[in-house]
Amino acid sequence: MANTKEVSVEEKLRALYDLQLIDSRIDEIRSVRGELPLEVEDLENEVAGLNTRISNMQQDVANLETDINNKKLIIEEAKTLTKKYEEQQKKVRNNREFDSLTKEIEFQSLETELSEKRINEFRAKISQKNEIIDSTKEKLAKQETHLSHKKSELDAILQETAKEEKLLLEKSKEFSQLIDSHLLTAYTRIRNKVKNGLAVVALERGASGGSYFTIPPQVQLDIANRKKITIDEHSGRILVDPALAAEEREKIEKLMS
Repeated sequence: MANTKEVSVEEKLRALYDLQLIDSRIDEIRSVRGELPLEVEDLENEVAGLNTRISNMQQDVANLETDINNKKLIIEEAKTLTKKYEEQQKKVRNNREFDSLTKEIEFQSLETELSEKRINEFRAKISQKNEIIDSTKEKLAKQETHLSHKKSELDAILQETAKEEKLLLEKSKEFSQLIDSHLLTAYTRIRNKVKNGLAVVALERGASGGSYFTIPPQVQLDIANRKKITIDEHSGRILVDPALAAEEREKIEKLMS
């Protein structure tokens, strides 16, 4: 770390503002990238859910087709039994036996009727489920395409920003070394506390950047003189004058271009 006695307050302020510009750019890169992985993850979960739904529906259809085949077997058995009972009726010795066989034939007729009704119900269900499967497959195809685009977008951002982020992190470390540990700790604490990560802001129209509270003229003069570190009493941020901010923005832009 550089000897802090050799670093003037103005140099500290410039290093702090440079560090803020660099860290804000890192925040921006991570923010853009930070949303995309969540979108990709959500889409992957949705695609997995749609595939599971299709698989479950297809299993339901297979089960219903098995039920239909079972009902067809019952109908075939009823036909066989009916034929058997009709043959027996021809050989009966009394009315009681004849009536008993008639009841058996009627029962088989009801079994056939009920099985046919169930088969029609199962076919209607299969038709409904196939419609849902088709519409779910359409949605799945759209979401898979969407997922593919989002993954490509994320890969492109990672490729595009990886080099810049590495350079920014190196510069962040470099500028941190120009700031004494006490000031750097304060900067980090403020950054972690505020929502947008801005610990160092320039004055804008006599107020702290992003604030509506006007800074007293004497304090504005102190900030412009760059002889001491000034903290905004309302936001807790470190303040720099607009001219210094403009110079450092131009410097960092040239450095990063």
